[in-house]
Amino acid sequence: MSIKEIQEEIVDEFSMFEDWMQRYEYMIELGKSLPMIEEQYKTDDNIIKGCQSKVWVHAELEDDKLVFTADSDAIITKGIIAILIRVFSNQKPKDIMGADTEFIDEIGLKEHLSPTRANGLVSMIKQLKMYAIAYQTQLS
Repeated sequence: MSIKEIQEEIVDEFSMFEDWMQRYEYMIELGKSLPMIEEQYKTDDNIIKGCQSKVWVHAELEDDKLVFTADSDAIITKGIIAILIRVFSNQKPKDIMGADTEFIDEIGLKEHLSPTRANGLVSMIKQLKMYAIAYQTQLS
């Protein structure tokens, strides 16, 4: 699936819920299905700067596509990174670099997060795109 198709799927899923309590519960569920980062990658180098809670992200290139694993010490944050990884994992670095993240506004995520969590969300997106840039440079 393309990044756009996955984003549309997520927007559809979130539109099924009537209120934000249900959406938060869904995000917590998504966090439980997060591809877990191996313990050896839970290092300071892999922590996303700018997040209130701890979020570790690791990226590897497999067949010209980036595969992300992650973890967080906060359940909502774990759900947020799970959504982002679902969108960007198993995609080509150049596609990740060029992807927009308007779907986040469409599901209303940013407006329902505290300012510090919203900043963390922006930091997570930035970090995933930085991995894409780094790996694209290796591929070129």
